[in-house]
Amino acid sequence: MHPRVYEEFERICSRRNAHGLVLEVGAVPRDASLLNMKSLRNATGKTGINLKGPHTHNDYSIVAGNSNAMTCFADGQFDTVLCNSLLEHDRYFWKTVSEIRRVTRSGGLVVIGVPGYRKFEALERAENLFRRIPWIRRHIDFLCTLSFTFRVHDAPGDYYRFSPQAVREVFFDGMKDVEIRSVMFPPRIIGSAIKV
Repeated sequence: MHPRVYEEFERICSRRNAHGLVLEVGAVPRDASLLNMKSLRNATGKTGINLKGPHTHNDYSIVAGNSNAMTCFADGQFDTVLCNSLLEHDRYFWKTVSEIRRVTRSGGLVVIGVPGYRKFEALERAENLFRRIPWIRRHIDFLCTLSFTFRVHDAPGDYYRFSPQAVREVFFDGMKDVEIRSVMFPPRIIGSAIKV
């Protein structure tokens, strides 16, 4: 995980008071796991789920399981659910999103990070600046049709990229206090919300 992404999760979890029982979907037994964040030091319990398990690391355990059907967890079991760099590798990501909602208690915090895409803002500014010079405008018009995204990685098995709108309207549909951040370039989209 890129340190900037880790810092953003840390910032969100600290500011939004992540607490209680915490689940990381796609957790790994490494120090870079989100379950090792300082903002979770007062959590009452920390658990991860991964296809490759079980594991123990530091003060948390990882159970073996598929995030598309987290039958090992009860409805509303967790106060905080974290997921980063998993959904782009999940053929059926909508099932995982549904399961994340199911296992999060009402009033619980959900934080999800995914590789995203967006236009390059400098090109949009250049488009406005050179609007009256036809030969420059043609080239900038073409460049403005492009969007930039994180490279394909861990392929085969890298299926999706997500827009900020998809994170807001699909991942967090029906939740409250939705916040979406885009960090780095190419962008990583990190969203957080409270389950109603």
